[in-house]
Amino acid sequence: MAETLVSPGVLARETDQSFVTAQPVQAGAAIIGPTVKGPVEIPTLVTSYSDYQNKFGTTFVSGGDVYSFLTSISAYNYFNNGGTSLLISRVVSASNTWNYAEAIPTAGTTVGLATASGEFDVVTTSFDANGEEFRLTYAGTTYRFQAVDYVAEDDEDGYLYYFTSSATAATANNNLKNAINNSAFGSLGIVVATTSSATLILSASDSGTAYNGIVGTTGSSDVGFSTQVTLAGGTNTTSETTVFTLETIGKGAIWNNTSSIDASGSLGSGSADNIRWEIQNANTSSGTFALIIRRGDDNENNKNPLETWTNLSLDPTQNNYISKVIGDQTLRYNSTNNYIEVSGSYPNASNYVRVKSVALNTPYYFDNTGVAKDIYTGSLPSNGSGSYGGSFSGGIGNIAPANAKFYDQISNTNSQGLSGSDYTSMVNLMSNQDNYQFNIITVPGLIDAFATNRSVITSVINNTQMRGDSIAVIDEVGYGSSVATVSSQASSRDTSYAATYWPWVQLIDPDSAKNVWVPASTVIPGVYAFTDKASAPWFAPAGINRGGLSVIRAEQQLSQTQRDTLYDNKVNPIAQFPGVGTVVYGQKTLQTKASALDRVNVRRLLINLKSYISQVANTLVFEQNTRTTRNQFLNAVNPYLESVQQRQGLYAFRVIMDDTNNTADVIDRNQLVGQIYIQPTRTAEFIYLDFNILPTGATFPA
Repeated sequence: MAETLVSPGVLARETDQSFVTAQPVQAGAAIIGPTVKGPVEIPTLVTSYSDYQNKFGTTFVSGGDVYSFLTSISAYNYFNNGGTSLLISRVVSASNTWNYAEAIPTAGTTVGLATASGEFDVVTTSFDANGEEFRLTYAGTTYRFQAVDYVAEDDEDGYLYYFTSSATAATANNNLKNAINNSAFGSLGIVVATTSSATLILSASDSGTAYNGIVGTTGSSDVGFSTQVTLAGGTNTTSETTVFTLETIGKGAIWNNTSSIDASGSLGSGSADNIRWEIQNANTSSGTFALIIRRGDDNENNKNPLETWTNLSLDPTQNNYISKVIGDQTLRYNSTNNYIEVSGSYPNASNYVRVKSVALNTPYYFDNTGVAKDIYTGSLPSNGSGSYGGSFSGGIGNIAPANAKFYDQISNTNSQGLSGSDYTSMVNLMSNQDNYQFNIITVPGLIDAFATNRSVITSVINNTQMRGDSIAVIDEVGYGSSVATVSSQASSRDTSYAATYWPWVQLIDPDSAKNVWVPASTVIPGVYAFTDKASAPWFAPAGINRGGLSVIRAEQQLSQTQRDTLYDNKVNPIAQFPGVGTVVYGQKTLQTKASALDRVNVRRLLINLKSYISQVANTLVFEQNTRTTRNQFLNAVNPYLESVQQRQGLYAFRVIMDDTNNTADVIDRNQLVGQIYIQPTRTAEFIYLDFNILPTGATFPA
C-alpha cells in the first residue's frame, strides 16, 4: 500500500512491535563409546533413556557375567538429572571381534514364479539419420526412442527419449541401449538392454513370462514402422523365492535369532534386543500387504509389535511402494572425507529395518480396467511370520570379547574390549559443527594417562576448541590412582575447553543392578544437565546446591589438604561430606593462566552466548549491509543479553554494531562487524567469615 499522501486523505499505518525474542536452539551432550546394539559410527539422537534403551540396548553377557557399558550408565545419569537430548556415537573394534555383518532375513515365499528361458534379440536397422525411431510397447504404453543430433522438445505423452545417432549401427545401438536403460522403462525393471555389434539385445530383467509380450519396432518416423518383434520365451515353474529382503539398521550378533520355532511360535534364540517380522493381509486384488516388526522374544499368542506398516505394495510407481514407505538408505562413515555417506533412494522411516532389495517388483500392477495383472498376483509375499523365514541372522562375533575389561579393570590397552584407536573416526566426525550440535562431549572409558588413549583425548580437546561451542569432560587417570598422579597428569593440559574431575565413584548400575566403579566423566554430564535445568549454564555445576551426585561413595575420601592440592592443579575434587553425601566441589577448567575462563561456569556462559549470537548472525548472511540490518541484529541480541544479566550471568555488557566499526572500507569488503563486550559474573568459591569476640558492653561496628 502507499506510504505517503499526495492528495488530501487519511493514511492509517501500522508498526509491529510485538516481535518476541527467540531463545537459542538448545543442544545437549554427546557421548562417544560402545553400546550393546544400534547404528555403528552413525551419531544418533536420543531424547530419553527409554529411547536410548530401544536403540542401543542395556546389558550384555561377557565372560559369564552381566555388564553395562559406561555409555549406558552415563546416558541414564544424564537423563535422570534433567537432560533432554543426547547424541550417541557407537564405536566398535576395528579388529572385527565386534560385529560388522548385517542381520538379513528372507521375506516370505510365493509360488508360480517364472524361471529363465533364454534371451530375446531384436536386430535393428542402422540408425544413421535423424528422426529414426525405436519403440517399445508394454501394458498399453508406448516408449519412443528417437535418434537425434540435437536437443529436441519432448512430445505430449511424456514417453519420448533421445539418443545420439551415428553413422554406424553398432555405435547407434550402443547409444540406444543407454537410452533404454536410463529411461523410465529401464528404471522400472521391465527390461535390460545390451548390445553386441549391430544387434540390440533386450532381456527381461526378471526371468519368466512376466514380460512376454513386449513389442519392439524399428523404422522411420516418416514412413511408418517395420521389423516388429514380440519378446517371448519365458516359462513358469512352481518355486519359492525371496520377494524382498530386509536388513536391520543396527549391526551385530545380538540381532541374531536363527533357532527353530517351537509350537507356541517362539524363537528359541529370540530376545528383547532383536526383532522378527510378520506378513499380514496379503491381498492380490489390491496388490497390498502389511509388514509387522515384532520383538524377538514374543510368540504367536503374545505378540509384541514394535512397528506396523500397512498398505504396502511392490509397485515402484506407487507412493506405497515398500522401499518408499520403510526406507532403503544405508549410512556409512567415510573416513577419507570425514562424513556420513548415504546410499539408497528413500529415507529410513523405520527405527529397526530398511529394505535391502526388492526381487519381485510389480510395476503398473493394474491393467487399464483396474484389474490386477495375472503376471503379478503371484509376486506378493505370503501371510506368515517366523516359519516363513521370519527370523534374522547374519551378525557375527560377541557383544564384547571374553577378555574385555570393564569398570575399575579398564587398562591401557583394553577399555570395555576397545582400544583408543577405535574412537578415532567418531572423534573426527564430531568435529563437524554444522551437522552435530552439542554443548558437552565425553568419551567415558578413555583415560588421558594411558598411552594408547592420549592422542585420542588430544583430538577431542583440539576439536572442541576448534568448534568453540562445547566443553569436553575428560578423565585423567584410571582407578586406584593417587592425588599426586592425577595432579601431575592434569598439569600437562592447558585449555579452557576441557575440565577434569576426580576421583572415580561407585554407583548402582541402573540395568544390571550391580555396584560398579565408574570414572567421573560418566556422571558429570548429569551434573551439568541439572545445573541447566535448576539454574542456567552460567551457574557453577558444583557445590551442595547443584553438584550433588547420586552415587554410593567416592573412591577416596579427600581431606581439605588433598582438595587444595587438586584444585591448585586444575582438578575438580569430588568430595564426601557427612550428612550431605558426595558432591562435586570444584569448577575449574584445564586452563593454566588465571582468567575468567579458568572457571567452567564462565566457559559455559561464553558457549551459550556465542551459540545464540551466532544463530542470530547466521540470519544476516547475504543481507544488505545497512543500518536496518545492524539494528535487526541489535534488537535481537541486546534483549537476550539483558535476560542473561537479569538471571545473574553478567555484571554488564555492551554491543556495538554501527558506523564506528562498519566504516565504508569495511562495507566495501562485504563485511559486517559487531563487537560484544561482557563482564561475566564470578562465583563465590572462597568464603571468609571473620568472627570477632568483643568485651561485654562494646558497641558493634556499623
